[in-house]
Amino acid sequence: MNFRTLLFFVILVPIMFFGLSFALLMNMVDRSGDSFHRLAAWWGRLSARLFRISVEVIGRENYDSEKNYLVLSNHAGMADIPVLLGSMDLNLRFVAKEELGKIPIFGWSMKQAGYVLIKRGQNREALKSLLDAAEVLKKGRSVHIFPEGTRSATGELLPFKRGAFLVAQKGGKPVLPITIIGTNLITPKKSLKINGGKIRLVISPPLDPSTFSSVEELMDKTITVIRGNLEKYRLN
Repeated sequence: MNFRTLLFFVILVPIMFFGLSFALLMNMVDRSGDSFHRLAAWWGRLSARLFRISVEVIGRENYDSEKNYLVLSNHAGMADIPVLLGSMDLNLRFVAKEELGKIPIFGWSMKQAGYVLIKRGQNREALKSLLDAAEVLKKGRSVHIFPEGTRSATGELLPFKRGAFLVAQKGGKPVLPITIIGTNLITPKKSLKINGGKIRLVISPPLDPSTFSSVEELMDKTITVIRGNLEKYRLN
């Protein structure tokens, strides 16, 4: 266990659970979940500072903080979520696996704040829970989904799942493609080790689902954009 991992368990975990306990109370007053999001964004920025992680954001001009989007990105490491929360000026809700909702305090806070918890698998029930994200979009919040469904150990792009693009079709909001570069080195898969270093976040121009003839065409375009950015903005 390196120093940063120890720092996470000794300082950030207690802060997180104290904050989540406070968030439960906030959610009773502010049922929109917006106060919870602001607290989560603060936690994301604090995490980056404590672990000496620098985040370079390219393409801030490609989105409007007053609008809402379906945010789709690659998934390279556990640091992806705090980095996105702390770096994006969006009222963001994440789609997460259902098991997280069962964690005391943490799961309860997520549910109250409007995070979308989905069942694993490709069956009809799993798709139905995923499509709940479209309802969050219609209520004016941005939603984030990792279309790969799991983290990439190498940082290379994994195959995308179709469900995220069905959400785009049903939600009727622009897709905002984001490319995350370097988090696989910050929080390696199957390891508790946390490293310092640099992360690059590339925000591409939004894609209007109504201009694509099919879900597959929208998915192919998003893959092309993110794969191109992984190559173009690769960290040396």
